[in-house]
Amino acid sequence: MTIMRRMTFSLSLALGTVLAAAPVALPLLPAAPAHAQSAPATAITAPVTALYAALGQIQARNSGSFAQRTQTLAPVVDKVYDLATVLRASVGLRYASFSDADKQQLADVFRQFTVARYVSSFKPGGDARFTIDPTPRPSPVGSDQIVTTHIGSAEDTDGTEIDYVMRSGPQGWRIVDVLLNAHISQVAAQRSDFSATLSSGNVQNLIALLQKKVKAFSED
Repeated sequence: MTIMRRMTFSLSLALGTVLAAAPVALPLLPAAPAHAQSAPATAITAPVTALYAALGQIQARNSGSFAQRTQTLAPVVDKVYDLATVLRASVGLRYASFSDADKQQLADVFRQFTVARYVSSFKPGGDARFTIDPTPRPSPVGSDQIVTTHIGSAEDTDGTEIDYVMRSGPQGWRIVDVLLNAHISQVAAQRSDFSATLSSGNVQNLIALLQKKVKAFSED
């Protein structure tokens, strides 16, 4: 399977469910401050540039074992994603009812899951080619910005459009959602899948699901 197909499958099937089309993920997320629109374009695109540089590293032929590539990528994911916002939006209203201990355990395994999904998709010897549009576009909701990118290969340089919803916060611009083909929201898909898993009201079911997926990714 080519890296592009693996990446597409990662976005659509990694949670065990086909991504549901959504106009944009932003209705699931609180709006950003209005002043965010005045930021320089390079500040908005920088996290995506850093992410793609790291993905290029872990797909190099000598990038090492799954564990070694995880160590390379994990600090970058921490820096470029607002994982707390992504997790809250993916869980929805139930999140507020979780205990502090459950929230921390869920955050830890969600981080592992996010990193493992990337490491599983971008394997050593991969030929993914990354292009980033240097001009972000305003989100239709709030003051978030959207960075358009394409992930292709030597045979298909155009590849698939993967867009990043960027939000400005105390630590600068961070990724708060990923859109496949400009409109299919990863957060929306996770929200649907997590809701089904949490239907019993037990957050440990979701933690166990994510732990199972991390293990599956590491064995892929």
